[in-house]
Amino acid sequence: MTAGTRHEAGVQQQAGVQQQAPVTHVDVLVVGAGLSGIGAACHLARELQRTSYLVLEARDAVGGTWDLFRYPGVRSDSDMATFGYGFRPWRGTRSLADGPSILRYLQDTAREHGVLEHVRLGHRVVSAAWSSQDTRWTVQVERADGERLEMTCRFLFCNTGYYRYDHGHTPDIPGLGGFAGPVVHPQQWPADLDWSGRRVVVVGSGATAVTLVPELARTAAHVTMLQRTPTYVVSVPPTDALAERLSHALPPPGASSVVRLKNALRGEALYRLTRVAPGVVRSVLRRDAARHLPAGYDVAADFEPDYDPWDQRLCAAPDGDLFAAVREGVAEVVTGTIERVLPHGIRLHDGREVPADIVVTATGLDLLAFGGIALSVDGAPVDPAGCLTYRGMMLSGVPNLAFTIGYTTASWTLRADLVATHVCRMLQHLGRRGHTVVTPVLPAGASTWQRDPLIGFSSGYVLRGRALMPQQGPREPWRLHQSYLRDLVTLRLGRVATSALRFE
Repeated sequence: MTAGTRHEAGVQQQAGVQQQAPVTHVDVLVVGAGLSGIGAACHLARELQRTSYLVLEARDAVGGTWDLFRYPGVRSDSDMATFGYGFRPWRGTRSLADGPSILRYLQDTAREHGVLEHVRLGHRVVSAAWSSQDTRWTVQVERADGERLEMTCRFLFCNTGYYRYDHGHTPDIPGLGGFAGPVVHPQQWPADLDWSGRRVVVVGSGATAVTLVPELARTAAHVTMLQRTPTYVVSVPPTDALAERLSHALPPPGASSVVRLKNALRGEALYRLTRVAPGVVRSVLRRDAARHLPAGYDVAADFEPDYDPWDQRLCAAPDGDLFAAVREGVAEVVTGTIERVLPHGIRLHDGREVPADIVVTATGLDLLAFGGIALSVDGAPVDPAGCLTYRGMMLSGVPNLAFTIGYTTASWTLRADLVATHVCRMLQHLGRRGHTVVTPVLPAGASTWQRDPLIGFSSGYVLRGRALMPQQGPREPWRLHQSYLRDLVTLRLGRVATSALRFE
């Protein structure tokens, strides 16, 4: 056995995945074994039992984001009633869950549905080429040991998310290389980092920073969240009161379904309110922050952005833990721009200096469309950024390919479930009608349409990567709506065959 073979066998066994005989062709090839990929595979196993499939995962474990991120306090920022799968509800009444618990949930779900035996770890998809003559995809795969494999499939289902897994985004910060202590990005958190009794500066203001600060403040001498601009932070109850009551009144599946729907509708109603009355929501969020912070705190300076709520994602603080850390004096929020990093601190443009023994660059992600897979159709390269998306899940002009993008204003899983369901319905339709190929086709005149980014946020990571991502058109079915109810109708209940699809 070679070293590479031993490594692959080890990583396969790490998540309960058993080494299997090589497979060269399947009906459906799922790329990615994170939240979306595991869910997609479970839907295939449940709804298309005669359909062969494999799940290829570039990393050495299942779980995606929830195996990758190991920073202190990592947790969901969506409520678990909607973050869990609809076919296997999350058990428990806590509103938000920690990363290790979510990872166990994903692994248990894959195991219960027999998915693990279909997973190949350490298999990175490099390219995928569609042949109209052969009506199949030919996929080039690179294994962890460096060996190259070739596989074919009838349908390619990409569940790679939209950010790079190999590194996060760190901007060019003057003097950072001369800092005397550790500089850490949350995406590569070292297991041996000791921050107890030390001064920590977390550079950033997004969900990762909001999660890290109160957790680090438990043992650090002091933690500073250094942000260039504020972010909306909302305190959420640690438990779901309705879930607790219903758990005693209804069987678990019924209680979970009611809470899931309630939370989905509540979240969508909040988002709609931010679109029609942003000033009202802004005022509510300001009052909520002021209620949790010390009297006289300058809320506008540190917790009131100059954009409307949900122009960027709201950050959740379970039981107001970030506010509590500030109130207790173990953490602070400083708003300003960095002039230079010093050996033992950071100097701001306004002259203030923030002392530091450790700097954490919680400065965001780098986007990566389709996991960096090079796509082509009949020899012609496909640039995802030049395509419009059909129902936010297929690319115009690209046959037999679907991908998962979750909601940005609600739980990712709500939409991932619907997309996987619709893919299964589409495959069933192909089988019933004797077709083998389905392709989204743009109508005449689409070249004059206004095109908008698929992800409509104004967050830095989205703006940096917009040129890499597919686009959306002005109307159905070429537009991705941030609406669970609307997608529930179209993806789960609506017709599969539409005038925008060509079946062959």
